[in-house]
Amino acid sequence: MQIRFEGKRALVTGAGKGIGRDLVPALAAAGATVVALSRSQDDLEALRAETPCEIIVADLADAESARQAAAAAGPVDLLVNNAGIARLEPFLSATVSAIDETLAVNVRAPFILSQVVAQGMIDRGAPGAIVNISSMASWGALADHAAYCASKAALDMLTQVMALELGPHGIRVNAVNPTVVLTPMGRRAWGDPAKGGKMLARIPLGRFLETSEVCDAVLYLLSDHASMIHGAILPLDGGFHVS
Repeated sequence: MQIRFEGKRALVTGAGKGIGRDLVPALAAAGATVVALSRSQDDLEALRAETPCEIIVADLADAESARQAAAAAGPVDLLVNNAGIARLEPFLSATVSAIDETLAVNVRAPFILSQVVAQGMIDRGAPGAIVNISSMASWGALADHAAYCASKAALDMLTQVMALELGPHGIRVNAVNPTVVLTPMGRRAWGDPAKGGKMLARIPLGRFLETSEVCDAVLYLLSDHASMIHGAILPLDGGFHVS
């Protein structure tokens, strides 16, 4: 099975680091014209030096900046709402600012970007695909993750509502829900056996995810090979959800 995106324009948020940083070259290698969005100019410049792409600097925590960024991306056929943050705090001492910022980036920004991009598809009479990067944190509670777990559960339901309403316009919407992904930050956070060991013990396949495995799933869902996959919340977890 060969996945190709010639003639397609893709927008990837959170493109400066982690999963998004690897998605941009993967999409470009498959023939897409890629627009990379991040709040870090330096990260985007480093990315563009390695992979041909257009870049947009925006802070998605700000609603108007998110809307302007979506408009600046121009006509988009493929959208990956990847940008996300985690503010880890115990529930009883969790701050209002932490939950406000987490919901703004993890839920409100995908809502706004998807509105703008989907309306553009509808106005052009063009089908398209949207993939939201969620998390297995939406399926099970994690200590100190109140804001993050809530935001990802909200993103899953947003995905399904979008699928219900956008499907008649030929726009497919799905979510992928990884467990721990071994980005540089993920390795630092979960590499300590004292923290990562308990999580790893609940994964039947016995390991965490590589970013390439997330990218493979996203590219498949964006492609015509997944033409009847719609409204899915796809666990990428090595069986964590059945343990």
